[in-house]
Amino acid sequence: MKNAGQKHLSLILKTRDKNFILGPLRESDAKELFWITDENRTRLRRWLPWLDGTKTWKDTLTFIRNIKKGMAKRTGVTLGIWKGKKLAGVAGYNKLDWINKKAELGYWIAGRYAGQGLVTQSCRLLIDNAFRKWKLNKVEIHCGVTNKRSRAIPERLGFKKEGTIRQREWLYDHYADHVIYGMLANDWKHSR
Repeated sequence: MKNAGQKHLSLILKTRDKNFILGPLRESDAKELFWITDENRTRLRRWLPWLDGTKTWKDTLTFIRNIKKGMAKRTGVTLGIWKGKKLAGVAGYNKLDWINKKAELGYWIAGRYAGQGLVTQSCRLLIDNAFRKWKLNKVEIHCGVTNKRSRAIPERLGFKKEGTIRQREWLYDHYADHVIYGMLANDWKHSR
């Protein structure tokens, strides 16, 4: 039997801020998403392993199509972050584990939108959805040990640092260690 939360994978998460939207990426967004990826390539490449495989907007189109497949299989959801009418980045559930009632969040934002709270706001919506609508038990965020800006998000949201995984990810020419942050449904409920 499917988990009741699984039927909600196609989602738009809304706030009172009309200039902020966290919603599905459409195929028509491929060129804009590629453009902001390319514009931020040097900055993002320090932390994200997939950039060298994203060479044209068609690669981004394939990414968006794969997102839809992941949603259909209920294994992940990636949403666009919009500031006004401009795409600013992405956030979502990189992994959904329905058996263990667990999700892993991931995100990135264009440099010109960094520091505006968009990622924190996006994560807050994703966490609320995971716990309240989908009734998951745990949300994790994995960050590069030296990625201070990314690590600030779970720390700001009250996640607990659960440990470090040595050499978790290959980044072009070296392995990167990751810090794992966790939030349990009960902890989130009491922190709200």
